[in-house]
Amino acid sequence: MKGKKIVSSLIAVLMLAGVLTACTSNSNESGNAPAASGAPESSADTGGADTSKEAKLVYYLWGSEGVANKAILAEINKKLKADLNATIEVKYIDWPDTATKYPLLFASGEKFDMSHASPGAPVSYFTLASEGALVDITEMLDKVAPKLKAEIPDSVWENTKYKGKIYGVPSLYSEYTPTGYAYRSDLLKKYGMDKITSLDEMVEYMDNVVENESFPPINGKAEDAANMFRMLVDTTDMWLNAPGISLNELNLVTKSPEDYKTVFHPAFTQEFEDWAVKMREWADKGYWSKDVLSATLGGKDNFRAANSAGYLTHAQDWIGQYGADLKAQPDSDPYFFTFAEANKKIKRKMGVDNSTVISTNSANPERALMVIEKFMTDQSYYNLIQYGIEGKQYVIEDGVKKNPPGYNEKTDAGGFSAWSLRNDKFVVPSDTENPIRNSLFAEWDKVAIDDPYNGFSFDPSNVTTEIAAISNVNSQLGIQLMLGKTSKDPKAAVADYREQLQKAGVDKVIAEVEKQLAEFVPVN
Repeated sequence: MKGKKIVSSLIAVLMLAGVLTACTSNSNESGNAPAASGAPESSADTGGADTSKEAKLVYYLWGSEGVANKAILAEINKKLKADLNATIEVKYIDWPDTATKYPLLFASGEKFDMSHASPGAPVSYFTLASEGALVDITEMLDKVAPKLKAEIPDSVWENTKYKGKIYGVPSLYSEYTPTGYAYRSDLLKKYGMDKITSLDEMVEYMDNVVENESFPPINGKAEDAANMFRMLVDTTDMWLNAPGISLNELNLVTKSPEDYKTVFHPAFTQEFEDWAVKMREWADKGYWSKDVLSATLGGKDNFRAANSAGYLTHAQDWIGQYGADLKAQPDSDPYFFTFAEANKKIKRKMGVDNSTVISTNSANPERALMVIEKFMTDQSYYNLIQYGIEGKQYVIEDGVKKNPPGYNEKTDAGGFSAWSLRNDKFVVPSDTENPIRNSLFAEWDKVAIDDPYNGFSFDPSNVTTEIAAISNVNSQLGIQLMLGKTSKDPKAAVADYREQLQKAGVDKVIAEVEKQLAEFVPVN
């Protein structure tokens, strides 16, 4: 790694870590096939790579370690030792620490081999590529991972390129992650409603909850401010999130997918002021708890404890958590209102959005790429990293993955957040997933749009101070505006927010974003 260069740019990223950290995610479950045996393959059998010396690789993933992860990893390593004369050690960055520890992973000069990467991560995949933190695997693919190269379509590889070079292996998993509101369909029917497809219908549902139930419609914590902001962006005209300020905060937007180089902060619009007034009205109506700013329990937890009629999340999380929601609340059958759907702003997830990258500090980059190839092209490896050990973490019945008889979550649960290694052709549907996934995604495939910023890497080095100051303004006042909790009248609070943003340097940041966008051409 080019230490000084990457450190200087990533310090800017670290300064952005505030209280509005992204909320998402669940460890994947686990799965397996019998461990292979035998001696390591020769270099001739591995595409010309020398495997005579054992490689001990370090792989960083987000999330915490499952109780059975060590046992699963032992099975993986038996196979890797036999096939590639390699083993991996998985290290974890827990969810609350991703905003700080993930950038430090690259800025610190730590020696490791592989990690998850994304344009939307706390430090962008494209920033890491531009700063020399990632290995260029363009030529290496032909040499040591030709099967992997052939598995991924040229168009998907194209989206991972930075200045014509490939720095990461993209996922082959189809998904959409628009933000929305997961709500109880049993209550919906109780109120004589059919479905929520607009903000007006969401308000009708929430009014019924307030009038008829002992719990609020949304019972989350301060992190929901970011989701309220996403609701504003997704339901307003053709606004889309723009680069610059972290997407986990009250960030910049653009007018439309076509006019993507005109960037602005929503705070200076009438729509934002109207939204702030609406958020005060929602708060006063009791749509969320009065202590939302200090609450420690999230919306999903309260939903499952029957202390909320819904929670804010993204579509893939709602789909994946459907079984757990039903287990906790058997009659709830949660539906999902997708904010961006009405304005036809569902964005396609690109393969690069979940990528596996190799650090330039890796002592064995070729072996690391070969390991990635195994996980993405060999189903026995895929099942292990994604599902665990067959018979212990899962069984497959009638093409559906389930917990085996006698499964005990306290002793048998395990899994890795290895989304970047997923491949549609190996995916086995789970009995915990919402069965609507395939039909819903098929519908979205027909109308989805491409992210106009795919391939753009914003360099914040010229506005580090300003972005940090804006982040502070967001944490102090932005959150309160989005949750209707300002001490002043919302219109007066918006005026204060605008003034503080200008003092923090928002105009300079916008000018810098537009300057860097001037010559940018999307790779879609």
